Amino acid sequence: MTRKLVASVAAGALFAGVTAFAPLGFAQDTTQPATQPQTMETPATGEQPADAMKKPLDQAAQAPAAGSGYLTEQAEGQVAASTYIGQTVYNAADESIGEINDVIFTTDGSVEAAVIGVGGFLGIGEKNVAVPLDTIAIAEVPNSDDLKLTTQETADTLKAAPEFKTKSQQIAEQNANAPVDTTTTSSTAPATDMKPAEQPATNN
Repeated sequence: MTRKLVASVAAGALFAGVTAFAPLGFAQDTTQPATQPQTMETPATGEQPADAMKKPLDQAAQAPAAGSGYLTEQAEGQVAASTYIGQTVYNAADESIGEINDVIFTTDGSVEAAVIGVGGFLGIGEKNVAVPLDTIAIAEVPNSDDLKLTTQETADTLKAAPEFKTKSQQIAEQNANAPVDTTTTSSTAPATDMKPAEQPATNN
């Protein structure tokens, strides 16, 4: 009986040992080469992902300070729109023929025309005329922010020129000329006669 027990224990230990080492033996018998754990690297630079993510931030921090391409002060030959608008325009005889009311430019940044207000008195009865910007000569007054604007136009040629209308003016005119819808959807049934509610008789 003791021999059978010892044999059973020995057989059990042997079986347990085989099952414990079987996976190891199987892994060694495979024909595929063992792969070592690898870290993720970017194919171009061999950097770790964390380093690759931090690099744009580092580059932004090391970027040149803002200012390249930006103007820091108005130079000679540069005109501010706030100074240009409102300036008087003179003809060749140095006579005032109007003033700049606006500047028209395209969405790509090119300036197309200067709007000159002509005629009228104190803005009443004035007409806007858009003339090409290159027909107006700009001279800066020395030691001043003032400008001297001159053109070959005359008061008569500007008064005879077609009037310039802004988009808001065009929309306002379209709305004013649009037909008015006078139809209504409300009921026109006559109102019923309403009698006042009878008051209860009171005993004197």
